[in-house]
Amino acid sequence: MSLLQEVLAFNKEFVETEQYREYATTKYPNKRMVILTCMDTRLVELLPKALNVKNGDIKIVKTAGALVSHPFGSIMRSILVALYQLKADEVLVIGHHDCGMSGMNANAMIENMKERGISEETISTLNYSGIDIENWLEGFNKVEDSVSHSVDMIKNHPLIPAVPVHGLVIDPSTGKLDLVVDGYERK
Repeated sequence: MSLLQEVLAFNKEFVETEQYREYATTKYPNKRMVILTCMDTRLVELLPKALNVKNGDIKIVKTAGALVSHPFGSIMRSILVALYQLKADEVLVIGHHDCGMSGMNANAMIENMKERGISEETISTLNYSGIDIENWLEGFNKVEDSVSHSVDMIKNHPLIPAVPVHGLVIDPSTGKLDLVVDGYERK
């Protein structure tokens, strides 16, 4: 049985036995908060437990490294939707130690792409089209700096209202949070 078939078989039973009932909530976050965090597998259950949030409490946006790399990309759009349409009033950016984006080397990733069938011609076409693929794929050196960068991108966005934007780093082994930026403090 393929992974997709396993998922569909489980889902059929999940719906038929009405297991979804325990997760019923509205589309509005009870704690009026949107979190931008990493897609790391260690955070799927750990992060909500470490923050004392349950289903329905928050909006979560996930991306590699909890990075906002473009002010008008889908990450910012998701944050704006949470703030303007879904009643969120605060933003938390939560990076984590031992992130796969930490120290990530764009050239190594491009070599992996080539090994999996992406041609040199495709890479060249992107570069000649004005896309700096090496910069776009580059990771970061220090998670605290990356979190601060994302907080600044959000806080200084022309469409962000006057809301607190906090920055934290979580330990993916213990769930311990370290404060990087206190969004309640005005500079």
